[in-house]
Amino acid sequence: MKVLGVDPGLTRCGIGVVDGVAGRPLTMAGVGVVRTPADADTAHRLVLIERGIEEWLDTHRPEYVAVERVFSQHNVRTVMGTAQASAVAMLCAARRGLPVALHTPSEVKAAVTGSGRADKAQVGAMVTRLLRLSAPPRPADAADALALAICHIWRAPAVNRLQQAQAAARRTPVPVRTLKGTR
Repeated sequence: MKVLGVDPGLTRCGIGVVDGVAGRPLTMAGVGVVRTPADADTAHRLVLIERGIEEWLDTHRPEYVAVERVFSQHNVRTVMGTAQASAVAMLCAARRGLPVALHTPSEVKAAVTGSGRADKAQVGAMVTRLLRLSAPPRPADAADALALAICHIWRAPAVNRLQQAQAAARRTPVPVRTLKGTR
């Protein structure tokens, strides 16, 4: 399974591609950051992010895209930019018919480090170890993107089984039982 992880951001959008399956050693296929100038207008910055993500999709041909789920922060301006970059990543994937998975920051940290409260240094160190890299990817946005891809590879089999069970349950009619003596 090849997964493109996206750590959305308006100034730095982390991108990482990981190949592998749960229970086996994983391989980094690529890592980087799509950068946009802070002084450019938002619409132009979103176009630059879209072009960057499209290049990564063309080059690496992933089967899935994992994007960090935007969570509420105190700085609304930061949340808006992150949400907009996230939407661009989802749009690029959907345009190609690629499944998109959203993972929360704490879910990713827990999957990679064992703690949902891990700091960026711990995430970077575990990504380095899991992918057998010589040094942590820089900046942290790049390491976070790889962590998203790793999280998805490890969690996708369970999530897929759950979704299949839910779909089967919706297709199966529930029998109606009555108690004796009631109508």
